[in-house]
Amino acid sequence: MTTSDQKNLLTQQHSLVFDGSDGATLPTIQVDPNVEFQTMDGFGAAITGSSAYLINNKIKAQQREVLLDDLFTSEGIHLKFIRHTIGSSDFSVDENGDAASYTYNDIESGTDFELSQFSVGKDAGVIQLIKHIYTLNDTLKVLGTPWTAPGWMKFGQQQLNGWYLNYKDQRVYEAYADYFVKYIEEYKRLGIPIYGMTIQNEPEHTSQSYPSMSMNANEQAMFIRDYLGPAFANNDISTKIISYDHNWNKGMDYARTVLGDSKANAYTDGTAYHCYEGSPATMSEVHEAFPNKNIYFTECSGGEWSTNFGQNLSWFMSNLIIGASRNWAKTVLLWNMALDEDGGPTNGGCINCRGVVTINTENGSVTKNVEYYVLGHASKFVDSGAVRIASSNDKGNMETVAFKNPDDSIVLIGANTSQTEKSFQVNWDKKSFSYSMPSNSAATFKWAPSPD
Repeated sequence: MTTSDQKNLLTQQHSLVFDGSDGATLPTIQVDPNVEFQTMDGFGAAITGSSAYLINNKIKAQQREVLLDDLFTSEGIHLKFIRHTIGSSDFSVDENGDAASYTYNDIESGTDFELSQFSVGKDAGVIQLIKHIYTLNDTLKVLGTPWTAPGWMKFGQQQLNGWYLNYKDQRVYEAYADYFVKYIEEYKRLGIPIYGMTIQNEPEHTSQSYPSMSMNANEQAMFIRDYLGPAFANNDISTKIISYDHNWNKGMDYARTVLGDSKANAYTDGTAYHCYEGSPATMSEVHEAFPNKNIYFTECSGGEWSTNFGQNLSWFMSNLIIGASRNWAKTVLLWNMALDEDGGPTNGGCINCRGVVTINTENGSVTKNVEYYVLGHASKFVDSGAVRIASSNDKGNMETVAFKNPDDSIVLIGANTSQTEKSFQVNWDKKSFSYSMPSNSAATFKWAPSPD
């Protein structure tokens, strides 16, 4: 259980017993493992350049081991999925911790359609950390996302911040597809298989202050259909191609264009979403329109604009752990795994974001933020390959989501998002138990296939 007063922080409670009765003496949460939905890939956050720099350089070796064990093994919250930036993002730094913008094929002038200057060398810190994490959890899944193409590929520009691909030269699209092939092959050679890749981070929002690029839905459909999909097929690459990767509010229109193109659809595994505008229900709309395509939730950041622990806990549980999962998301990923006491180091982006943990650069202390406990309520108990199953849900009061793990154990995650204590009864397999939760609290219940 985690409570708003922080007296419970993912704290083990006394065991409960099914009483053998399913009589509804209290408001009832019904759990039905016979009604199944999507299969889960996992819960996690992003290993950005900034996160990697802090974890690699700002805490001592023993602290680092404790932190990574806590994040990625069953001794802690057992995160099973990470997002990785293909090149730089608004949270990328060099070896000294200073802001750094780069891609894997930067040149001073001209073009390099053969990608002769391709190198992932500037990812050294990120690669080092991800390889370390793999030694702790070799089933980890990695999702790659680019913030920008190399500047020489952009229309009339040699810059990484903003703009768009040079649509007048098809060699650019061919080279960009080859760029992703090289990225996947090089990371695989280094011991990091890339499970999935989104085409462009936030393709409908272009900032001039950090690495970024616009790519409308028609262009993305064309790129997948005519260039990236064939390039992956020709090189026997099984990495999943995922479209969109932006806010809920425009997701349906974008998905309709990309997935509505039959040839692009054939290469595209699904669509990905962020939390900053709209509601999780958009993902269900997309699922209903394209039921054979997967849904991924890939980014949300807390920040200093919202510091009330209990309110944050309820918002994240309601909209992400419960809301995203109940709306077909196979993953629930937050943004930076770690940031410093000032919400950095940044590379032109958000100046008041909050990581899953905060690393103090003065003394090396590590603080677990509300995001840590939010993720832990799911990741510690829901295994990769778990299937979401049916459970009752009372939005704004007792909200729930339930899963069946591959070993048939059942996980019920509940959040009391109301302002008053709630008592309830959980019914399962003609048996029940009762419980009470204070306002703005979260709890995870887990039991074996048979309570006997």
